[in-house]
Amino acid sequence: MDLFDYVRETSKEKESPLAARLRPTTLEEVVGQQHIIGKDKLLYRAIKADKLGSIIFYGPPGTGKTTLAKVIANTTSAEFKQINATAAGKKDMELVVKEAKDLLGMYQKKTILFVDEIHRFNKGQQDYLLPFVEDGTLILIGATTENPYFEVNGALISRSSIFELKPLEKSDIKTLLLRAIHEEQKGMGSFHADITEEALEFLADMAGGDARNALNAIEIGILTTERSEDGKIHITLDVAAECIQKRTVRYDKTGDNHYDTISAFIKSMRGSDPDAAVYYLAKMLYAGEDVKFIARRIMICASEDVGNADPMALTVAVSASQAVERIGMPESQIILSQAASYVACAPKSNAACNAISEAMESVRTVRTTVPTHLQDAHYKGSAKLGHGIGYKYAHNYPNHYVDQQYLPDEIAGSNFYRPGDLGYEKTIKEHLERIKKE
Repeated sequence: MDLFDYVRETSKEKESPLAARLRPTTLEEVVGQQHIIGKDKLLYRAIKADKLGSIIFYGPPGTGKTTLAKVIANTTSAEFKQINATAAGKKDMELVVKEAKDLLGMYQKKTILFVDEIHRFNKGQQDYLLPFVEDGTLILIGATTENPYFEVNGALISRSSIFELKPLEKSDIKTLLLRAIHEEQKGMGSFHADITEEALEFLADMAGGDARNALNAIEIGILTTERSEDGKIHITLDVAAECIQKRTVRYDKTGDNHYDTISAFIKSMRGSDPDAAVYYLAKMLYAGEDVKFIARRIMICASEDVGNADPMALTVAVSASQAVERIGMPESQIILSQAASYVACAPKSNAACNAISEAMESVRTVRTTVPTHLQDAHYKGSAKLGHGIGYKYAHNYPNHYVDQQYLPDEIAGSNFYRPGDLGYEKTIKEHLERIKKE
């Protein structure tokens, strides 16, 4: 490193964001994630013993994935290389692999490759790494905000340990904020700032488990707040509210948080919990989810989980879907709330869903023929084939019902639709039982 490189690195370190400056260098400095780095846990022991295999860190932003990779870099005797999947190409990977082979061959020294945002690699890029991970040329550490079982090559997954990082606890965020305010060397202790308890509680809560979000807010607060007469910078609740303004919702319309939230939304409607259904609806709307997508899910739930127990549920859902397309936001949130709460409160039945599933399975596995008396008898020559002969016209009989075989001989007696005992489906069940007895 020459003088100019040294000056650049020194300036970069001083000017880097607070979250980067406060990044721990040892396991003891890491806050949170004790479920994977507690002293009795596998990852802690592996890092301490410098016996890591390939691993993938998975979790929301700001939970410490890159931090743990940096800690490993500071503690391992292996060569540590880092690339970001958003910018790295095949040439970058080829260079890392070549250097890793040279180190292993000449010095028996292993190479750890940290790939940040590994889900951004396409299948071909992930496949390129596979043989080198398999033969031990590289020890892979991947970091991703997306569910690796959806986004990462299955072969890489099978050769790696998956560690899920959780959103930081509120107490963890408070610890980091206090460290940021008072730490002299890496934090902002030289600014002589303090923070009220209510402001600390507010920032820790509004950060939503994201350490970076909290540290960015306190950094802005300290840098932009004027000193008081006592010479100190006071971070009050009003200052804190201005710095963070709006909670960052952990929701990505293309990621697994999207699927987790819509799953919780549907399950809440199915489980007859209108409060939870409206909450998850609000979370999706807050994050900018497409109202047409939400409306489609409500329509599906109205048929799949309510069905004929309340046929009006589908009518309400379809009307809501049409209305949101015509009206748009913000008024559409009221319409979706009405539809979601109606479906959640409606009596439930999955009889229609089960009926078509079982019927589809029967069609797939059993070859059948339409009974002759039900076959089309409207064309010339059909009578000679016996089509339609013996068919009984239901409206000519009491209750507009007559006992005759409709299912093919091969599956005669099958019972696909079994109405339940809730809502209108109870009426349907009683009606069918009554007309068949009379």
